[in-house]
Amino acid sequence: MSVVSHHQMVVLVVVDLLAAAEAAEEAAAGKIMLIAAISGGVDSVVLLDLLSKRYKTSDIIVAHVNHGIRVESSEDADFVRKMSAKYGMQYRQIDLNLGLHASEEVARDQRYAFLRKLSKEFNAKIVTAHHADDIIETIAINLVRGTGWRGLAVMSAKDIYRPLTCFYKNDLLLYAKKNGLEWREDSTNSSDLYLRNRLRKRIKTLNPSIKQNLIQLWRNQTKIARDINKETAKFSKNSRYFYLMISNDVAVEILRNFLLNKGIAQTRPQLNDILISIKTAKAGSKRTLNSSVSMCFSISEFWLEFC
Repeated sequence: MSVVSHHQMVVLVVVDLLAAAEAAEEAAAGKIMLIAAISGGVDSVVLLDLLSKRYKTSDIIVAHVNHGIRVESSEDADFVRKMSAKYGMQYRQIDLNLGLHASEEVARDQRYAFLRKLSKEFNAKIVTAHHADDIIETIAINLVRGTGWRGLAVMSAKDIYRPLTCFYKNDLLLYAKKNGLEWREDSTNSSDLYLRNRLRKRIKTLNPSIKQNLIQLWRNQTKIARDINKETAKFSKNSRYFYLMISNDVAVEILRNFLLNKGIAQTRPQLNDILISIKTAKAGSKRTLNSSVSMCFSISEFWLEFC
């Protein structure tokens, strides 16, 4: 699917962008409830309006995270709570109080932990308002920081559905204005203290064709990542002999997927060290992965031990 052009977007606005909402419907097939991640910004306000036109409002749970990072955080929460009531939707909120100096990564991890908790509680699908510009910004951040190929396959988690990735920010603004929607502005978006904001200003000057190419690259890399994850899931990942017989690069990818499926994220250097242990550790020994998980070794196999 290519990113929608401005002209096409105008046409879609006329029909209230229901085509975009259908993507969420297809993604949520077989599920009764949706968890809509709503910050109060224009992107999420547009998402909620679209969902309200496609689903029973009783089937949508509005989830808001009050990070406690900005002085306006409480006002944002009040805005989203009132908007949920206006639509007749259930509302859930968590107050994190992360403080002014919390990193984007910490805030994101806490946010998704909350969303996944709700998803499990209600057997629901998570829907977010990420759009094409969000994807380009995240790819740019990964490139600046230094990334492997997986850094180009951002926002590819299969349990998170993003029906607005075929639209740009300006497209969503157009929809919001046409439909008389109100939203909150994040004051930190104008601060150059954040890498994302600095990159956003540069990305705005990119030729539209470059943006299109980046989005196509993202789609290709996301498909490759999912195909690799699917194929590596077939391998025997507990055999020490298996890891001795394959190349290090392939072994690291298989090991990464094995650990992620157990809820354990590791950096590339950490994965390299773990791989060395798998190949060389003595039978009966253990290796600590984090404060709650250890890897145990026999002569031929390894397994995880949770504290």
